[in-house]
Amino acid sequence: MQDNINHAKKIVIFGNSASGKSSLAKKLAKQEQLAHLDLDTLAWLPAVSLTSPPQRQRIDVSVAEISVFISQHQDWVIEGCYSDLLTYTLTECSAVIFLNLPIALCIENAKNRPWESHKYESKAAQDANLTMLIDWIAQYENRIDSFSKAAHQQLFDGFAGKKTQYINNQ
Repeated sequence: MQDNINHAKKIVIFGNSASGKSSLAKKLAKQEQLAHLDLDTLAWLPAVSLTSPPQRQRIDVSVAEISVFISQHQDWVIEGCYSDLLTYTLTECSAVIFLNLPIALCIENAKNRPWESHKYESKAAQDANLTMLIDWIAQYENRIDSFSKAAHQQLFDGFAGKKTQYINNQ
């Protein structure tokens, strides 16, 4: 039993919006047969309307959902840009990956991303959000919030286990 715990794959991936977190997580989930949790699916309240700004779910509610996911899966990958939520996963994970790509590359990725049907009702709705997303991505190094490069760097630097940082799409 202890041997299975030591070899469990529990990976946390974080970085700027459009840095490739979801793509890498999906690839690892498929290759390594890992359960996959995209924090976007639990970090936000359901949209009230298309014109209202999104509202964050209460942190304790999101953390409870993360805990349920972790307890239900031996091997998993969790990805997102929410340092305030990721903090709760670090004691459970075996490795972290920081996608620390240049802002220009993240913006290019955002422009080329396929339709994310779990986030948007249509490709047109996703594209309508692109200008806001590009502005958000561009502010990554200057923000001081839970989504900032500084917050991600602090998570990465503070993690004592296996950690990897990527600075390009390769």
